Amino acid sequence: MSASASVRVELGTRGYDILIGPCLYEHIGDHVAAVLKTRRLFVVTDQRVAAAQWPRLEPALKAAGIAAPCIVLPPGEATKGLEHLGRLLDAVLDHRPERGDMLLALGGGVVGDITGLAASLLLRGVGYIQAPTTLLAQVDSAVGGKTAINTRHGKNLIGAFYQPRLVLADLDSLASLPQRELLAGYAEMVKYGLIDDPALFAWLEANGKALVAGDLAARQHAVTLSCAAKARIVAADEREDGVRALLNLGHTFGHALEAAIGYDDRLLHGEAVAIGLVLAFELSVRLGLCPAADAARLRRHLAVVGLPTAVPRGPWTTDRLVELMHQDKKVSAGRVTFVLARGIGRAFVARDVDLAAVRALLDQTAAA
Repeated sequence: MSASASVRVELGTRGYDILIGPCLYEHIGDHVAAVLKTRRLFVVTDQRVAAAQWPRLEPALKAAGIAAPCIVLPPGEATKGLEHLGRLLDAVLDHRPERGDMLLALGGGVVGDITGLAASLLLRGVGYIQAPTTLLAQVDSAVGGKTAINTRHGKNLIGAFYQPRLVLADLDSLASLPQRELLAGYAEMVKYGLIDDPALFAWLEANGKALVAGDLAARQHAVTLSCAAKARIVAADEREDGVRALLNLGHTFGHALEAAIGYDDRLLHGEAVAIGLVLAFELSVRLGLCPAADAARLRRHLAVVGLPTAVPRGPWTTDRLVELMHQDKKVSAGRVTFVLARGIGRAFVARDVDLAAVRALLDQTAAA
């Protein structure tokens, strides 16, 4: 396996590195030395990740002379709420933190999101490090500084743009992932190819099955390309005033599905995104924007690697899904924002979509 790769998120004085490779946790003292102001890190994780990854991280932190109180949260999307945010803040405050101390988010997107938001609030802002342990977090949620929790009104509606000081994408942490979790992250990789990189999509078509099966070189290559794609977009539009909105391809549909199902494990975020990508392309075809062959190509590839491509049956209606789309944080002047496509690698933001077409698509999908 090759040495670790590095991608820079260029944000001036707030820029930071993403390190991608094996054995990063075993050498964490070397990696964090440049960003630590004190010798204390508050590690935030969940019960599942603690069992799999804390035994790797704890001795390395001790060897580096870094005190590391470990705060363990329940696993699952339901943890991303006000109740658990309050408990996390209190747990850190119990240790009398100083502004020079930092948090370290050891886990997937849920842990990364709630930890980043907690860091933005503690003492009016302390630093934090992302140590993403899922493929989805490594290629998407750990990069770019979006931190948030969910409410009954929708997903990620309470949050802040707050950048980490460092991202450590340890590829060895993926070895303990269930196949379903790995595939959920793969959907976000596909998204980058669909936005503006048809060559990446073609590479995934050729190498995706090997990547999913455990090919470490393929994983490092794909994670590096995905992080570079996201870093480029974040550097150009940190607060999602323009091009960064393209990263929501598939998410308007996906977030509505997640909210409708109650954010439980019947539908993982990446699975919802995969379905949302298909729906976005199908809607684009219906609107005469995208070749039907490109939508079929996307559906075929997702199915080949094992991702869902159709809306699952559940306790929702078309009216409910459209209502949830109106609660999305990207709504502007009362209109739902969609990311559509003129083809693979040609995504664009659309704010004038006729919801009758969306309803017709959802009605047909539900009836299938």
